[in-house]
Amino acid sequence: MNDNRPPSPPPAPPDDNVESWSGKSRGDENFPVGSALISARLRPHVHAYYAFARNADDIADSAELPAADKIRRLDIMEAVLLDHRDAGSPSALALRASLAATGIDPRHSTDLLVAFRQDATKLRYANWAELLDYCRFSAMPVGRHVLCLHGESEDTFPPSDALCASLQVLNHLQDLQKDLLALDRCYLPQDLLDRFGAGIDDLSRPYATPGLRAVIDALLDECDTLNRTARALPERVRDRRLRLETAVIVGLAERLAERLRRRDPLARRVKLTKPNTLAALLGALRHW
Repeated sequence: MNDNRPPSPPPAPPDDNVESWSGKSRGDENFPVGSALISARLRPHVHAYYAFARNADDIADSAELPAADKIRRLDIMEAVLLDHRDAGSPSALALRASLAATGIDPRHSTDLLVAFRQDATKLRYANWAELLDYCRFSAMPVGRHVLCLHGESEDTFPPSDALCASLQVLNHLQDLQKDLLALDRCYLPQDLLDRFGAGIDDLSRPYATPGLRAVIDALLDECDTLNRTARALPERVRDRRLRLETAVIVGLAERLAERLRRRDPLARRVKLTKPNTLAALLGALRHW
């Protein structure tokens, strides 16, 4: 029967756009991403990197996509980024243009995809060393990319790596319950769970058991060590605007760690407050 309606368009090819944005933006992060503190000339390049990372992270954190499809999509993002194809990932295409304009090594971008592919299949961590190795791909490249964009020397890398790793672990502690319930993913090292008599099932409770609280505090001890190393970052950064931004981020990391010490992340998600942000900004002004 002909009802005079035009035929339906053919379905889009599966690789037409592999991205699946969650709706999160730079404003949802714990720390400023390409804020007004960054030079206006470089800000679009920071935003391009963030958009690429955000879309890749959203793929890895999807509760609907099977692991094989996540990896396929991340592979397509990498292929677009490295100029092996032109379709499939608008954010990778935009970042490719940014890298061409700035001459930044794409490794800081492809390293992120190593971590996101790992997130698709690796759901448990044996010890702190394994977790820190994950941060080497999931977090440290972000700081290095921004530093290279500003022409900073490699002596800024160690404190930047420490800061980025701390922020990553702090974010894991914020989202302990959500990661487990939505993705069956747990970043708490198994050896710490065993040491303090805690179990992954404890994350399903409405509050942290004493054993789980001890695990959280042990990881916060590690974050405190990383944050102390990170304090050297603003002093090594030559660009004055970036120096101020990194000082703010170090202050935010320290304040988030303090809040996680005092509050139960299972009872309610622990977040930074506006006074925390203001205090971090005021504390950073001495680096101006």
